[in-house]
Amino acid sequence: MGVSNWRKKIDELDSKLVELLNERAKCAAEIGKLKRQDGEPILSPRREREILERAARLNRGPLSERAVRRLFERILDEARAVEEEAYGERKS
Repeated sequence: MGVSNWRKKIDELDSKLVELLNERAKCAAEIGKLKRQDGEPILSPRREREILERAARLNRGPLSERAVRRLFERILDEARAVEEEAYGERKS
């Protein structure tokens, strides 16, 4: 495959990633609403650790474990922001 074919494949994967990230964000918003109803805090360090550890375990490369953890840390930051908005603690 040539460069243009690989770029097309990357564009297709990026479209899927955006779709999945938004689907994940919708889940985070629902969790934020439930946490508000139950009086639970937004931040759950144990859960975030579990997610990072699971992502690292699932990784088969070529990304390094460190790279996967950094990516998921960013995803968790953004998910927390969505939860906070749904919880009512944050305004865009």
